[in-house]
Amino acid sequence: MSAAGTRENPWTLKTPPGSSEFQAYRDESATPPALVVQVGKTELRYHLRCIEDLQAMLKAHGDWVLLGSADEGKDAAEGTVEAWGRSAENPVGGWYGLKKGLRGRFGMYVPPVLKELGLAEVEANPRNNRMRAI
Repeated sequence: MSAAGTRENPWTLKTPPGSSEFQAYRDESATPPALVVQVGKTELRYHLRCIEDLQAMLKAHGDWVLLGSADEGKDAAEGTVEAWGRSAENPVGGWYGLKKGLRGRFGMYVPPVLKELGLAEVEANPRNNRMRAI
């Protein structure tokens, strides 16, 4: 790992296509604890438990899963990481995103965190990237 994943020493990561850089860190003092993603001046927050929950889902699936990133206002393609990140069937019973209006893009920003932590493989193609648990 290149950093501690804290506010003071965040991870500097790239989106799966490799086209954009962003920072992420754990904020365990937040209510609820959050994975904070900083993209330029925009801050997105996801339930921190999404890291373990997504890895568990990937392990149970046992194969590659398309990422399918989409903004909150757009529908997520079925069977994708993005769709799972907002499904009533996931462990939090809906959106992992914590800020209304910025709850989407789960499939863009959370997979690189799992990759950084050594919990998943994430493809880095221009489009249609997938991930799977390690």
